[in-house]
Amino acid sequence: MCILFLKFDPRPVSKNAYRLILAANRDEFYHRPSKSADFWDSSNEILSGLDMEEGKEGGTWLGISKKGKMAALTNYLEPKTDKNAKGRGALVTNFLTTDLDSFSYLKKVSSEGHLYNGFNLIAADLNTTKGDVICYYGNKGKSEPIFLNSGIYGLSNSLLDTPWKKLQYGKQLFTEVIKQSQDLAKEVLVQELIKVMNNQDPQLPDPAIEDQGKDYVQPILNKYAAVCVRCPGYGTRTNTVILIDAEGHVTFTERTMLNEDINQWKTSIYQFKLQT
Repeated sequence: MCILFLKFDPRPVSKNAYRLILAANRDEFYHRPSKSADFWDSSNEILSGLDMEEGKEGGTWLGISKKGKMAALTNYLEPKTDKNAKGRGALVTNFLTTDLDSFSYLKKVSSEGHLYNGFNLIAADLNTTKGDVICYYGNKGKSEPIFLNSGIYGLSNSLLDTPWKKLQYGKQLFTEVIKQSQDLAKEVLVQELIKVMNNQDPQLPDPAIEDQGKDYVQPILNKYAAVCVRCPGYGTRTNTVILIDAEGHVTFTERTMLNEDINQWKTSIYQFKLQT
């Protein structure tokens, strides 16, 4: 996944407010095989898309469980990567299936961070007796994971809230929508967030992206510097919106590309209540 925006309010004062609003894009080669979002098996416990690339099967970029575990991953933009590094998609699936809490899990991951190419990982424990807890770790940043306070966050292919122009612009659009979130019907809110995630206006010039991406990013910079990326054979192929209301009702909406065709899309909606 390559860009996400998160509004976190673990104790909303209004019943109409949302504890969590997440909007995310997965940018990937169109031909890379994957499964669209679904529950993993008949237990209907864990919901996510799945990577089906040979050797990376079962990894994912974003997922949530009925027990209230949620995780999201973005890669870190690097001019060169290590082909022998461990697969990053397993970082999400391992969290969704572990009994470790989010901070303990990220602490464990941080001790092995050097084994991976650059990544950012958000892990959450929702509906706990202590309230919602969200933590963040990036292996190109600080050595320790951090707890996130209530607020609005943006994450792309650099560290959390790095002021890339496309991230700042998308965060502004996202914030404008969620200011209206209590007044909008849920279906309208989802569609407004998906509209934000499909904004293709390049935010240039951006020396920060150019400095981090070096020669690697130059050929695609005009397309890459937008919230929604559209390059030949590569770009935004999945939009995901997760809403969790004050009572723990989850609405998970995924809009995913079909047949490597930017004109063919399928929308799937899953609704459930977090287990207490």
